[in-house]
Amino acid sequence: MATVQDSGDGGAVPGALPGGVRWGQSWRAAALGSGLLVYSAVAAGGVSQTSRGAGALAGYVIIAAFSVVLCALGVIAARAPLPPGGQGQRAATELSDLQFWLPFAVMSGLFVAALPFARADGFFLAAVLAALVVVRTRRASPWVVGGLAAAGLAVPWAVSSWRSGPGWIQALDIVFTALVSYSFSELIRANQALREARAEIARLATEGERNRIARDLHDLLGHSLTAITVKAGLAHRLASSDPARSRQEIGEVEKLSRQALAEVRAAVSTYRNVTLAAELARGRELLRASGVVADLPTATDMVDAAHQEVLAWAVREGLTNVARHARATRCTVLLSASEVEIRDDGVGGAAGDGHGLAGLRERVAAAGGSVEAGPLQPCGWRLHVSLGPAGGGRA
Repeated sequence: MATVQDSGDGGAVPGALPGGVRWGQSWRAAALGSGLLVYSAVAAGGVSQTSRGAGALAGYVIIAAFSVVLCALGVIAARAPLPPGGQGQRAATELSDLQFWLPFAVMSGLFVAALPFARADGFFLAAVLAALVVVRTRRASPWVVGGLAAAGLAVPWAVSSWRSGPGWIQALDIVFTALVSYSFSELIRANQALREARAEIARLATEGERNRIARDLHDLLGHSLTAITVKAGLAHRLASSDPARSRQEIGEVEKLSRQALAEVRAAVSTYRNVTLAAELARGRELLRASGVVADLPTATDMVDAAHQEVLAWAVREGLTNVARHARATRCTVLLSASEVEIRDDGVGGAAGDGHGLAGLRERVAAAGGSVEAGPLQPCGWRLHVSLGPAGGGRA
């Protein structure tokens, strides 16, 4: 029963629980229900002290019926179907209003019927009603609990035949039980919110890792496959006019293929050795095979060590796009301590803003930098990556 919750407007909030969690919720509900049965025993003790004969028997029957309905409500709550899951949903066993309020109304009637036989001790049954209300709804619970506590305090004093003063113990018990039940239900809500948060974190981590793998595979294979394609085409064109050069290009294709395989294996093992010097050397060979004049730095010592890897990825992506899309005749790379700029005199904008550039933006943003890409006038394309304040001179 403690798993029946709402959002504050009186209606239950549906939530999806896996089997193990649902079992945990069920036994907690059973524990709460069993604890509430103690109040039925206390009320039955009141009947034994204040009633005799047929009156006592009637009181016992009424209290037994109250306990049976309470147990039945617990069984209904434990067996109620769980709704489909969704982000932001809280833990709740989905009881309809009829499934909850009809048994509650029956128990309320039995509580009133037990008062003439149990007298002041009959208000211990009101503590059960208060516990159920605070678990079910937040909006009406203060009024219901307050009304039951006031009745538990005033009625024993107002009914002179009971020969009892104000029911302080009963009133305090109603309030205390309501507070305990509220804390119990809030603990269940907090635990389920924690489970949902953990599940969401795991989902986001999985999605982020999937995106990282896709980005890295593009960065690793995009450059190598472009170089292989260019060199294979060049070897095909030279096959008849310059067989020796053609065989040399085929050898380069084999070398690049082995290199790409090694990079993929390194990526799978979560280890990749990407250096700026190596990417400039590869880029120079790629541009040469593409017929592009390469104006690339011959040294990288002016680049901060912390920026070497990210700028190496930027050089790889930029030069791959030049070879693949730009149809340029010349390409220039400028380096500084924390920046790289790649320019070409091609068609400009042909590289677009595809997956490679998007992946580069993500990688640079994670390093605290920025990426600028756009056409040059009167022709060409510029890719600029900055990882912080520029330091040192450009190469």
